[in-house]
Amino acid sequence: MANEVPAPESPPGPRRRGPSAFAWLSLGLSALVGVAIGIGSFTFAYAKGASYMTDDPAACANCHVMNDQYAEWTNSSHHTVAVCNDCHTPPGFVGKYLAKARNGWHHSVAFTAGGFHEPIQITPHNRAITEQRCRSCHQPIVQAIDAHAATTSNERDDLSCIRCHSDVGHGP
Repeated sequence: MANEVPAPESPPGPRRRGPSAFAWLSLGLSALVGVAIGIGSFTFAYAKGASYMTDDPAACANCHVMNDQYAEWTNSSHHTVAVCNDCHTPPGFVGKYLAKARNGWHHSVAFTAGGFHEPIQITPHNRAITEQRCRSCHQPIVQAIDAHAATTSNERDDLSCIRCHSDVGHGP
């Protein structure tokens, strides 16, 4: 065994390296996107998200916070002529769905975190939308009231349909 010839050394080849930093970053980012899509899809299905794309007033009662408003609307003078979107979203496709998306985001955050007033209250932004929708549907009477107010007062800004008729859409 003294004559044993040592085995030839293998030539140095390319050194095998682990995944690159870019590969790890891509994998991590893909996992985060996948988790976000999964949670978002689950939440959308659980919250009946597709129903909010419709004009069905029952969609507004998906959340228990709106049950009283929905019940009051079914007994109101407007339930045969107006649905929630007629009063609470701007006219037109884009305005309507922007308002629905904005409100949906704010509602989902508030209801998930518990940061909302009970009973639920309309925001100043949504109050302005509702005021404009009242004025649009009831334009002839509003014009007469505004004309009279203009001759008797210097301030027309204090006139608000909602201030005097707050229970029309959701009242008895």
